[in-house]
Amino acid sequence: MKKAILLGVNIDHSTTLRQARYRNYSRTCGQMVEPDPVAVALAAEQAGADGITVHLREDRRHIQDRDVIRLRETIQTRLNLEMAATPEMVNFALAVKPDSVCLVPERREEVSTEGGLDAASRIEELRDITAKFTAAGIITSLFLDPDQKQIDAAQAIAAPVIEFHTGSYANAYYDTVARSREFRRLCRATEAAANVGITSNAGHGINYVNIAEVVDIPHLHELNIGHSILCRAVLFGIGEAVREMKRRIRAGLTTPPRP
Repeated sequence: MKKAILLGVNIDHSTTLRQARYRNYSRTCGQMVEPDPVAVALAAEQAGADGITVHLREDRRHIQDRDVIRLRETIQTRLNLEMAATPEMVNFALAVKPDSVCLVPERREEVSTEGGLDAASRIEELRDITAKFTAAGIITSLFLDPDQKQIDAAQAIAAPVIEFHTGSYANAYYDTVARSREFRRLCRATEAAANVGITSNAGHGINYVNIAEVVDIPHLHELNIGHSILCRAVLFGIGEAVREMKRRIRAGLTTPPRP
C-alpha cells in the first residue's frame, strides 16, 4: 500500500455564499449570518478532514479576518492560511499564528488562484518571510507550478513545503495527450522536491474523478481540496462530501499505479 495522503479541506467558498448576502459581515456581527465557516470547518473535521485551509485575500472577497481568528480558536486539527506575500498579510499571520501558511500569487481580477507563485523572481524577499514564520513556529509552504526553476528557488528560500499547482493537469484531464504530459510534469516535480528534502503538497482543480490518478503522484503528503468538496456538499452535506473524498483517496492508494 502507498503512503497515506492527508486531506486539507478549503472552506473559502462557504463564505463566498455568505458574502453574497452579507457583504457588510464585519459590521453585522450581532445578527445571524450563514453559512458559518466555523460550523462548516467543524463538520469537515468530524468527517475526517486532516486540516482546514482558508485564503484571506487582500480584497476580502470571501474569508474575513474574523473568520481566521475564530477558526484558530475553534478547530481541533490544523489551520492552513493561504495568503499573499505582503507585509499586511505577514503581520496578520504572525499575530494569529496558524499552523502553516501557503504563500500564493494574487490578482484582483481572477476568480481563484490561477497559477503558481514566481518564487524565482522573489528569492530574497520570500526567504526573509519564511525565516520570520519559521522563527514563530509556523510552517511555510510555497504555491508553485511544477517547474524545476521554482523548486530550485524554494530550496534557496529554505521553504520546507511546496504545494504544487495542479490546475494545468486538471484543465487538461479530458485531453489524453495533454493530461499525460501534465501528470508526468507533476511527477518529475515531486521527485525533484523529495531529492532536496522538500515536502510536496498539491492543490487546485482536484475533484472526485481525477483524484483516482492524482494519488499516483509520488511523495505527496497532503492534498488541499475545496471547490469540488463544497459543490458535493450542496447535494449531500459537508460531512458526506468529506467522507467520500477520503474514501476515494484511500481507494486510489490501495490500487496499483496506472501505467
